[in-house]
Amino acid sequence: MKTIFVKPACAERKWFLIDAEGKALGRIAAKAASIVRGKEKVIFAPHHELGDYLILINAGKVTVSGRKYEKKLYHHHTGFPGGLKTQTYRKLAERRPAAPLEAAIRGMLPKGPLGRKIFSNVKIYAGSEHPHAAQNPEKIDF
Repeated sequence: MKTIFVKPACAERKWFLIDAEGKALGRIAAKAASIVRGKEKVIFAPHHELGDYLILINAGKVTVSGRKYEKKLYHHHTGFPGGLKTQTYRKLAERRPAAPLEAAIRGMLPKGPLGRKIFSNVKIYAGSEHPHAAQNPEKIDF
């Protein structure tokens, strides 16, 4: 079996728009990761960055089920000894409304340089306005 090498110029890359208002956090993140990674394309290869671009609006209005609003924790480390910082979903969403969705999508992408490059194709906005109207994004409903 030969390894597939697709030239980036041959891959047609589209822009998509998802309105996250009232939708579940995990479902939006899973769909977004699949689109950006390119898994829905025939030419998918796990070692290539051939996915589409994605615009997510109303990221601050996603929903979480159960008691995750108060119980779900997000951790980060400052790099100093004893520098582990933890905050709940509620506090993170108040401070940075798009951050929980960013974290969920980033966690579903590959780790390393490829994952960082793929994540740069996701544009997340807490409100309904975005500066990418010139790309004529195709709206996705699910």
